[in-house]
Amino acid sequence: MARQLLRTIMRFLFWLLTETHISGTENIPASGACILTINHLGILDAPLVFILLDRNDATGLVGLSHKKNPILRWLVNTMDGIWIDRENPDIHALKEARSYLKKGWILGIAPEGTRSDTHALIEGKSGVAFLADKLQPVIVPVGISGTEGGLKRMFTFQNPKFHVTVGEPYHLPPLDRNDRDASMQQNTDEMMCRIAAMLPPKYRGVYTGHPRLKELIAG
Repeated sequence: MARQLLRTIMRFLFWLLTETHISGTENIPASGACILTINHLGILDAPLVFILLDRNDATGLVGLSHKKNPILRWLVNTMDGIWIDRENPDIHALKEARSYLKKGWILGIAPEGTRSDTHALIEGKSGVAFLADKLQPVIVPVGISGTEGGLKRMFTFQNPKFHVTVGEPYHLPPLDRNDRDASMQQNTDEMMCRIAAMLPPKYRGVYTGHPRLKELIAG
């Protein structure tokens, strides 16, 4: 009940204080294990993804540094969020995330692991490829633009414009046990390029010239 009320309030605030354009929500599965992979621009990314969902079996990975903020701490705990130490390998958080996927939940995660100082994509980390390997959940890419510095613009009534694009679902191939590192990197690049393909060019960052991104854009 608290989760549904929170989602309603957030949707109203985004409607009232922003121009938020959302497309592709039909690509989010109505049930079953799913990983939503997003780019990370700012503090509003997680709430934006949260309002996309009509499912209550959803959680996400959130940086432990945000736990100091009492409002954010309450929001994350209300949404069954998973706190993760982004500065160090956090096996406990990954195990918790995997347990939710085993139960058929949606898991939201930013493969970059942190916000980019330039707001353009930085290299993705391999944690999501690790999570996806044995369970083989559906992966749905989500591209977000315009949210950098968005909280201040929202509450100074500047009517910021946010864009959220949900891409087509796909599966990653199983990791090659004979060359696990290279296979992990390839799957990570696939996830990041699928996000990059839905973003304006200035947000594509280190993936701008990636051959796989060029293939995806060319269709």
